Amino acid sequence: MPHLRRYARRFGCVLLAVALTVATAWAAGAQRLPTGSVADRLVVEKAARVLSVYRGNRLLKTYRIALGPNPVGRKEQEGDGRTPEGSYVIDFKKRDSAFHRALHISYPNAEDRRRARQRGVSPGGAIMIHGLPNGVGIIDKAHAWHDWTAGCIAVSNSEIEELWNLVPVGTRIDIRP
Repeated sequence: MPHLRRYARRFGCVLLAVALTVATAWAAGAQRLPTGSVADRLVVEKAARVLSVYRGNRLLKTYRIALGPNPVGRKEQEGDGRTPEGSYVIDFKKRDSAFHRALHISYPNAEDRRRARQRGVSPGGAIMIHGLPNGVGIIDKAHAWHDWTAGCIAVSNSEIEELWNLVPVGTRIDIRP
């Protein structure tokens, strides 16, 4: 049995070293934006779990994201765990969210409402880009290792703070499969 404990201890140390290496590389890859930067377009690639921020045709920054538990396909109805697909705008900012700040997405649009009406269901709403649930900010960027939202787009708390300052109301957001 002592050899099993030694093996477990060695394995635990290797796992810790790998986790620290990944975390350090991830943090080192985070680029700082110049003060006063302003976005005019956001692009979400759901399959890649990436949110890209643009000014004109210039990529300013990318963020790793988490989505809902059923991310494949466009949102069809309230409670389906999907993130919408299509073109929308950031129509308001919500400071007093259950999550650490939120940027509201203009879902549902007229086409989303029409499709839901044809199916006899509610299209849902309250789709946002938001930080972590209040009180769990400690997990930071590890949130993106698992899809956990109800259909929103989640980033870390430090990232939503940056997006809050970077993205004005009225910014276009394209959400792609």
